[in-house]
Amino acid sequence: MSDQPIGNHALLSDCHSAALVDRSGSVEWWPAPQFDDPSIFARILDPEGGHFSITGRDIQSVERAYVDGSLVLRTEVVTGSGRYRLTEALVMAEGARNHDLGKDSPHALVRHVEILDGEVTLDIEFAPRFEYGLSLPVLHSHSQGMVARGGTTSLLVSSNIELEDHHSQASATVTLESGADFAVTAEAFSSWGDIPEPWDPDRASARLDDTVEAWRTWGAHHQNYEGPYADLVSHSGRVLQGLTYTPTGAIVAAPTTSLPETIGGDRNWDYRYCWIRDAGYTLRALWVAACPDEAFMYLDYLTTSAGAMHEEKDIQIMFGIRGERDLSERTIPWLRGWRDSSPVRVGNGAWNQTQLDAYGELLSATHRLREQFGELDEYEKTFLASLADRAAAIWREADHGIWEIRDEPKHYLYSKLMCWVAVDRAIDMADQLEAESKVPAWEQAREEIREAILDEGWSDEAGAFTQAFGSDDLDASSLVIPLVGFLPFDDERVISTIHAIAEGLTDQRGLVYRYLAHDGLEGEEGTFLLCTFWLVQGLAGIGETNAARELFELAISFRNDVDLLSEEVDSESGEMIGNFPQAFSHVGLVNAAWAISRAIEGKDQHSKAVGDR
Repeated sequence: MSDQPIGNHALLSDCHSAALVDRSGSVEWWPAPQFDDPSIFARILDPEGGHFSITGRDIQSVERAYVDGSLVLRTEVVTGSGRYRLTEALVMAEGARNHDLGKDSPHALVRHVEILDGEVTLDIEFAPRFEYGLSLPVLHSHSQGMVARGGTTSLLVSSNIELEDHHSQASATVTLESGADFAVTAEAFSSWGDIPEPWDPDRASARLDDTVEAWRTWGAHHQNYEGPYADLVSHSGRVLQGLTYTPTGAIVAAPTTSLPETIGGDRNWDYRYCWIRDAGYTLRALWVAACPDEAFMYLDYLTTSAGAMHEEKDIQIMFGIRGERDLSERTIPWLRGWRDSSPVRVGNGAWNQTQLDAYGELLSATHRLREQFGELDEYEKTFLASLADRAAAIWREADHGIWEIRDEPKHYLYSKLMCWVAVDRAIDMADQLEAESKVPAWEQAREEIREAILDEGWSDEAGAFTQAFGSDDLDASSLVIPLVGFLPFDDERVISTIHAIAEGLTDQRGLVYRYLAHDGLEGEEGTFLLCTFWLVQGLAGIGETNAARELFELAISFRNDVDLLSEEVDSESGEMIGNFPQAFSHVGLVNAAWAISRAIEGKDQHSKAVGDR
């Protein structure tokens, strides 16, 4: 089975797709040419899922890091007889700079090896398995290199090392001395298109350097946060950009599918899609760690995707990276799953759930960027006003909640809270929406929702706002109450909720669970890093800055050697689990660091407008 820790992997991205490469130098995951395409390499999910490895013999030590200011990975390996460096990336288009990062990316995985000392023997294995491992490729030599075909996507492999074809894979073993170098490039292209130009070592090396410069110019024009943990905030901004599908501005929740929330269990989901739920928090993080342009592109993608709904229908909660609506879920039975955690799923069955929070997420996000939007057209005004109308009309209904619980609908507090946010933000934007006549109805709904949350969402027994009306179960989403301005941080009920969650919804380390109530699924999930960062924001907001910093540093201590975070941490082992790397975890890191910065400066972190740094 695929056994190595999820945290062993590093991310490569060209802002169209992403690959994961492990510490030994093996590419273990790559769907190409786009995030949601079938995988070509998927050994992270099954030993026979396909891989692309460049591995030295007799490895003694491995050190790796991203080249400063980029997502170009550099790994230095010491063997028993020498030392070598592997530099690799999903490269950008030549000359891509600033906002053009990711535009016209060639879908090429470039890997360059330099022998630094002594003599090194390396094994190269190229074993693509198209269609999630279903299709064994046909390999044949071509004047431009070796071509692997196995479905709608093919690969051109270029190298100055001769690879030998062994039926459905190619390999080579080379022994090289100090000063020698070689490159192996795999470029994805349409099986019905022209075969691309080959990559020689000079071109490969030059494009790696150019890709470093592409990332650096993007950062220079986008990143200016100077508060605590600035290096991690800037890196998280690059990770979020790496999870962005440049043609539309969509940000995938993670670039992987079915890395489990419970080891050996069936809490395995496909995260290569974009959730409306993530909008408000992601926009704040993009503003802090990137720039308004990326935030605006992301919101434009969401409003365009969601804007085709009819007023009488519930808004869809998630979309494909090109705005697709049908994300029907299926299983891939021939893949065993990471550590036998099956099934492996493609698609996401939550796409047609009812989640009332989506209205507030979208209106809150629009409100944050209202100045950037400028003059709204008639369609945009009608659409945004209809979101508030719909929230005001259906807030009393039950739903599946922010966590997409696959059980009977309930009256989740967070869903009611975000309906309150929907009408609250619409009221503030009424003049921009030319919807002044709707304000009295929205104000009435806002007051009714507020009263319901205060009366039915509070539990004297728990001493906290809880998961659902009439429940005593704690839920980390209650930490959002002061973050959206429903109640101030100095409200006694907010302070009590923060302390109750810190004491009653954490593991032995202090990391926060989403909830502990039964959710209709077998097994127990790990602690949720986003929720831990929410608690950091809560502690900072109530003036417990030292506790906030301690918890923040605990959370980031679980990052891997290249500063990537998964969705969860296993409560027993402390190992990162869940899809990887997780956008929401890096969003949480950015927002929590910003909250600590605000607390140190003596400033309130609550702001409806995103421009207040």
